[in-house]
Amino acid sequence: MSTADWLPDGFSVQRIDTNNTRLSVVVGGSGPVLVLLHGWPQTSRAWARVMPDLARNHTVVVPDLRGTGDSDRPEGGYAKANQADDIRGILTALNLTGPVAVAGHDIGSMVAFAWAAARPEDVSRLILVDSLLPGLGLEEAMNVAEGGMWHFGFFMTPHVPEMLFDGHELEFITATFTAMANPGTFSDHDLAAYARAYTGRERLRGGFEHYRTLLADGRDNRALLAERRLSMPVLAVGSAQSGTATAQALAPHADNVQGAAAPTGHFVAEEDPDWFTKTVTAFLA
Repeated sequence: MSTADWLPDGFSVQRIDTNNTRLSVVVGGSGPVLVLLHGWPQTSRAWARVMPDLARNHTVVVPDLRGTGDSDRPEGGYAKANQADDIRGILTALNLTGPVAVAGHDIGSMVAFAWAAARPEDVSRLILVDSLLPGLGLEEAMNVAEGGMWHFGFFMTPHVPEMLFDGHELEFITATFTAMANPGTFSDHDLAAYARAYTGRERLRGGFEHYRTLLADGRDNRALLAERRLSMPVLAVGSAQSGTATAQALAPHADNVQGAAAPTGHFVAEEDPDWFTKTVTAFLA
């Protein structure tokens, strides 16, 4: 899948060498920097519906995380704190100085949170969109013995998920997105584009690698939070199903946390881009 297929007007694509890998990055707009980090199984395309409005007042930086989209798929380096260094390297290459605002969805939220916890001086505002966080409730939520979500442990298993998903990417994408989003959010073209982005064992592996570090990510987060609280303002956006659970989990570890429940399913920025842009713009202001 080519990034140019969906790129909004005023945005351009760069390939940037950073932290021993090469990432594809979309940049547009002007003003204070806002970094947008997508989740799985998505790419930077996930932010297409909100990028033009956000770029009116911000320089918007939207990478494909390592292992996804048009970025490279290295063997390792998927720990969320290390991926935060990927993003720091992007900003250095673009000559964009901090501190910056960062928003993440799903896996992207985990990278954004690790960045803020490890290097709080880099992050002026933190926005987390419908994501459980390693070390702050994720482990309990994926405990299948207690009714937790099965897919986390399965995706962590080496080799097997990509073997079984190979050849069934569109089926999986369609089933997942249909179950987790309001009807009509994703067109057949959208679903096919995301399926192409994860088609084949190597592309699938790049996606699953984000899950294979989650237990270590949780240990890293707990160690960081034992040393300091988050000092920057945090907006934790949940869905109609998850509500303010992430905000509640963060409250003991942050000085200023706001919770908001979007009138959507999991894919907030795509299901209701107007609500998302208004909420985020108000928070950043």
